[in-house]
Amino acid sequence: MHPLQVVGVRVELPANQPVVLLKESDGARYLPIWIGAVEASAIAFEQQGVQTPRPMTHDLLRDVIGALGGELKQVSITELRDDVFYAELQFGDGTTVSARPSDAIALALRTETPIVGDETVLAAAGISIPEEDEDEVERFREFLDTISADDFAGSEGDEPQAGTS
Repeated sequence: MHPLQVVGVRVELPANQPVVLLKESDGARYLPIWIGAVEASAIAFEQQGVQTPRPMTHDLLRDVIGALGGELKQVSITELRDDVFYAELQFGDGTTVSARPSDAIALALRTETPIVGDETVLAAAGISIPEEDEDEVERFREFLDTISADDFAGSEGDEPQAGTS
């Protein structure tokens, strides 16, 4: 398993499909995962420190885990099968729960839980960006600094599509 960091979310044009971009902490690969608009908003809200008047679903799940005395130890991007990514939530007591990567990432950000990716997933879907192309990644990060969660509000619902979580 390789540690991953969330670079951010953006909308992929022309399809207006949100994508979360993860970067391998101990390597040079990036992992793009296409996600739904609601999950993109949840990830963007957390990254931007936006506080909602009432708890969002991922905030509620974090609070329930804490109220029950649980601890989320790790989020793992475990598999890519038929262009669909799979993830697992791993808890302190050894319990493992299957999850969509988008939900798992949103929860991991809220609980400051490490995110890791399986080598087979990174080998199949990871994108290596040579150092000379790091300027493109920097431009992507600058773009992320200018985007707000409201930019995802006009997207369609969370319909499953090939490559989505």
